[in-house]
Amino acid sequence: MTTLALITGGSRGLGKNTALALADSGTDIIITYHSNEAAAKEVVTRIQNKGRQAQALQLDTRDIAALDDFISRLKALMSNDFGCKNVNYLVNNAGSGVHAMMAEASEEILDDMLNVHVKGPFFLTQKMLPVMADGGRILNISSGLTRFSFPGSGPYAMAKGAVEVMTRYMAKELGERGIRVNTLAPGAIETDFRGGAVRDNKEMNAMIASQTALGRVGLPDDIGGAIKMLLSSEAGWINGQRIEASGGMML
Repeated sequence: MTTLALITGGSRGLGKNTALALADSGTDIIITYHSNEAAAKEVVTRIQNKGRQAQALQLDTRDIAALDDFISRLKALMSNDFGCKNVNYLVNNAGSGVHAMMAEASEEILDDMLNVHVKGPFFLTQKMLPVMADGGRILNISSGLTRFSFPGSGPYAMAKGAVEVMTRYMAKELGERGIRVNTLAPGAIETDFRGGAVRDNKEMNAMIASQTALGRVGLPDDIGGAIKMLLSSEAGWINGQRIEASGGMML
């Protein structure tokens, strides 16, 4: 029987790493991408080379009005390419960051953070419910920045705080279908997020490493494996929780 995952923002960074990690465990994958179709196709090819089925669909999670069309395209793809009617895993990963001090942040900046991180996953999950398998799993991606604070991260962290509350309500309301919902909150990870600041700024990287119990900044491989674990049957009694994967940052 096919196990199928939908991973938003799967063309790069943590979403890409998650897709590859789940493929290694025998899961077929559909990723979404915002604009970089070439990068998405490269991820699809890598998954197919692992012997799993994979496809990519364009999606801007900010565009709520386009979600019905996305679900129609998803259903057609599932039927024609995967031979199934249900998604087992939904990973709400797509997002972007911004550096904006509270005294200077505009309404547009805050709206964008709320749209991409809160409204998008909320309404995508709502639209996905008819095709989610009973006993399926939903994982929402938050951030260590909901627990510790760095100046300039307020709008982003506020949106991620809402994600964590949303997760608990999803878990409560979807429990009757056996659908587990959790939050994974990564710490600082070396990706191209926010222009690759953590990866490419040596001073920032060293500062974060000095504040992390394991003595280094996180890597994408640290997160894909954690997500795979939370989606697995071995984590079947973990539900409605915020799990931080930060190497012990800012303890």
